[in-house]
Amino acid sequence: MPQIIIKNLDNRLIASNDSSQTVLNIIHDHQIDWMHACGAKGRCTTCKLIVLEGMEGLSEMTAAETKFIDMGRLKPNERLACQTRLLDNIEVKVAEENKFPHIEYSE
Repeated sequence: MPQIIIKNLDNRLIASNDSSQTVLNIIHDHQIDWMHACGAKGRCTTCKLIVLEGMEGLSEMTAAETKFIDMGRLKPNERLACQTRLLDNIEVKVAEENKFPHIEYSE
């Protein structure tokens, strides 16, 4: 079963067999607050994941992600949680600029 480890949320571990859901939906299904200002439509970068390990464990880049990479708003090790699907194990963290003030982060 593919797993997500969120490093700066005390290594929170999430497992999911549902590759039809986005990573954002999986995270929210596990009652974790994750920013998504555009309503998970791929129109902003507030839901971005910084992928520390396992980039190959995610679905192919979407047109929205490619657009933001071309604009310099996503780095090669970042993906939009609202656009990508979990295929295998990944290790990620919340970007500094997308952290919520009401959550205590471990890094």
